[in-house]
Amino acid sequence: MNRLSEETSAYLLAHADNPVNWYPWGDEAFAAAESENKPIFLSTGYSSCHWCHVMEDRCSSIMAAIFLPMAFRSARTLTICT
Repeated sequence: MNRLSEETSAYLLAHADNPVNWYPWGDEAFAAAESENKPIFLSTGYSSCHWCHVMEDRCSSIMAAIFLPMAFRSARTLTICT
């Protein structure tokens, strides 16, 4: 289980048992990325990739070593400063 188990989004809840240690969008994820000195790997809710599901066990440790995985799926608008 990862940090998505208490989210309300159906997409995020569908990934709550994923071996990737996903963080939901928020201050905790940004603070962890900064303290671990890792770039954020941001999932924006595209869930139809076959290989993502087939390879998730193999990729989770590689992803965790390089990135801080963050999942975003919300009715709110995502604003990115440019």
